[in-house]
Amino acid sequence: MQPAQLSAQSFASYPPQARALAIRNLSLIQQLPLVFAALLLREMGAYDSRFPAERRTIDDQFLFLQSLSPATRDQLLHGFSTLSLPPDLASLDWISRPQPFIDGLTAHLWATHQHDAFRAAAEQYGEAWHQAKPEPAPSMPRLGIVVLGKDVRAADWPLFRKLRPHGVYFPQVDPAGGWQAIRDAVAARAAKNAGAFEHWYIDGDMTEPIAGADLASVGYGDLKPVRAAILRRMQTVIGSGKGGPEALRTLMAETTPADLGLPAGDKDDVLSRFKISVLAEGSGTQIFSTTFVQWTAREALRRAQPCTLLLRYAPRQRQLPMNELLSGVTDHNQPDPEGSLIDADMGAFYTWINQQRLTGAGQSAFLVWSEEHNQAVAIGPTLPKATAAANSITMKQLLAQVT
Repeated sequence: MQPAQLSAQSFASYPPQARALAIRNLSLIQQLPLVFAALLLREMGAYDSRFPAERRTIDDQFLFLQSLSPATRDQLLHGFSTLSLPPDLASLDWISRPQPFIDGLTAHLWATHQHDAFRAAAEQYGEAWHQAKPEPAPSMPRLGIVVLGKDVRAADWPLFRKLRPHGVYFPQVDPAGGWQAIRDAVAARAAKNAGAFEHWYIDGDMTEPIAGADLASVGYGDLKPVRAAILRRMQTVIGSGKGGPEALRTLMAETTPADLGLPAGDKDDVLSRFKISVLAEGSGTQIFSTTFVQWTAREALRRAQPCTLLLRYAPRQRQLPMNELLSGVTDHNQPDPEGSLIDADMGAFYTWINQQRLTGAGQSAFLVWSEEHNQAVAIGPTLPKATAAANSITMKQLLAQVT
């Protein structure tokens, strides 16, 4: 089916808000090139379960495209129009089941050496759209806090080497009450500037209550039944011998909260589907807690663009043969504190980089602290770079410098 053939009935399977959005913009969608329309509808089909920042992005794209004259729009999207597609790909149900179409499109573009042309078209569109609809500034300066838990340790590992040049290194942090002080600071920020998915807490073990805070909380330990269910679904494809990566990706993309026993409905559904995406799309998020924390943080920053992000790393299990890890029957495995420290140290650096990619980076602050080693690095607009503190400091005092 070509976009010009779409009607309101074409979106009957969409959830309510996505269906209403599609119908409001039907005349525009009918004029879009097939490849561009399919990519846009893939995002729009999940509109109801997207974060507010993601919904704004979709809304802004429609507003931008509607603001263009037909001639200007055709010129901007010309690169998508000139891509050649085989008839069997165009005949797929790219409206209701976009993932098989996207997988087939990717393979076809590479096989026919059109990937560079596609990328050029996407970059041209993205530049024009972002120039017309820039991302808004955050409602308050962003703060990222990464905690390396008590059992994440190594004897001689030089902590935070990649972060020290960007802020102040504190080699003597008094650990007394540090974790509670951090939770209190996060709760205070959430109370001061409440908003859906503005404040996040991600834990490599079980999440701990943070009183009085409206937080999006995600814990590796909390999701143990869901992780096991995801691994079982993966094993059905791997063990069948009939499905490759595309079949597995399609199965994961079509997995719902109800399939995994997660809550659904409004805000719960949004967070549940986010958890599924982390476990279904991330490499190693199902089996390594450190990978889970790092990937969840990356996706939360990219998709939800929160003002507050609190991460806590816990020890992950030791590396074993991949087949054994994917089997989900590795409860006998022992924790790896040394490897977990290396993972968490690098994960903290990646999280800071991802936070810097968001709007308001010049005013954002970042703090990483090792409970076991009593060391920290604080980065912020008022803090000097590449310096080290000589005196001991409490966590409350440290937080006062970055919040």
